[in-house]
Amino acid sequence: MYEHPMENGKSGAVMIRFGELFLKSEPVRRQFMKVLIGNIRSALTSHGIEYTLTDNRSRILVRSETPEALVPLLSHIFGVVDIAPALLTTSSLPDLCNAAGKLARKNLNPGMSFAIRARRDQVPGFTSQELGAEAGGTVLETVPGVRVDLTHPDYEIYLEARKEGGIAYDIRIPGPGGLPYGTQGSVLSLLSAGIDSPVASWMIMKRGVKIHFLYIDTGRWAGSDCYKNVLRNLAALSSWVPGIQLALHVVHAQPLYDTLMNECEPRYRCVLCKRGMFMLAEEYATERNHQAIVTGDNLGQVATQTLQNIVTISSAVTIPILRPLIGYDKEDIITLARKIGTFTNEPGNTSCGVVPPKPATAAEITLIKELEEKLQIRSMIPSLLDSRERIAALNGKIMTD
Repeated sequence: MYEHPMENGKSGAVMIRFGELFLKSEPVRRQFMKVLIGNIRSALTSHGIEYTLTDNRSRILVRSETPEALVPLLSHIFGVVDIAPALLTTSSLPDLCNAAGKLARKNLNPGMSFAIRARRDQVPGFTSQELGAEAGGTVLETVPGVRVDLTHPDYEIYLEARKEGGIAYDIRIPGPGGLPYGTQGSVLSLLSAGIDSPVASWMIMKRGVKIHFLYIDTGRWAGSDCYKNVLRNLAALSSWVPGIQLALHVVHAQPLYDTLMNECEPRYRCVLCKRGMFMLAEEYATERNHQAIVTGDNLGQVATQTLQNIVTISSAVTIPILRPLIGYDKEDIITLARKIGTFTNEPGNTSCGVVPPKPATAAEITLIKELEEKLQIRSMIPSLLDSRERIAALNGKIMTD
């Protein structure tokens, strides 16, 4: 079994690497780093972890007496490319080689191959190649019966000699990447009990966008497990912004769906339903200064997501609609949902009682607007929004009063 250097709290730190921030101008980079560090601090503080944090420009180091708690939190923070439980040393050649030997002694066995990946930044006295060669010699002396393989090694040790000190590690745990959460404005996501909308939300969150959620409850027309699954999705998404509360507003919209069921030609219900949802979302988003609506639409997946119907539905509002899953295959979406933690093999009854046997797949805008006016759907929006209630999630759990 792999034994990382933080076993029993004996490590110096967890090292955090970040990616896209290097591509930004210096002022933007500083601002993004400020947000990223703030998000890291919020995550650790919300879990009661005592720590010290050092920003060495190209790396963030977090030290804690409970290091085993750092990995699951730090690997769920947007903007983090990967994290590494690390040994901290001075930047001297002997100390870095000694650290390489310590790591190899724990995790390299006779018969295995290994490689040293060395980097040097503003440290005089030796080159990266010399550091790699010296550390490799130390490992060969420490663990007899191993061999060097720089192309396809069984085991790798990373050494970084920096002016702030030396870092040694032998595992990289992936983070989500992307941009720090909260650097790209705010949006309103139409969250559902299904697979697609939470994945779409996660993808937008990954790009640094602050997100709020709206669930449009269809009342008696919703499957008995819809509400439970919406809350499960909300809780799972909150685990990707540890220490930051995610808010969901529930709109009780059964009157709208009663109207669609009783007064609307069945095949047009779904298009009118989706237009009504966008109207509700636009009204709420405008009230809260959100800049766009996010949906899990996937081109051609269901009747409302044909290109013609997407055009017809989108014309109901003027606010931008973001569809991050528009070109994804369903299997790709499911793979992401498993990674995020929103997929379940037993969702229960999440059906919609409004869906007709043969929904329209190419509804004309002019006809839909005429039906919409006849049913007075737009005039229903303000009163429906008055019925909303707020629910919040934090650190993977629904918050209760």
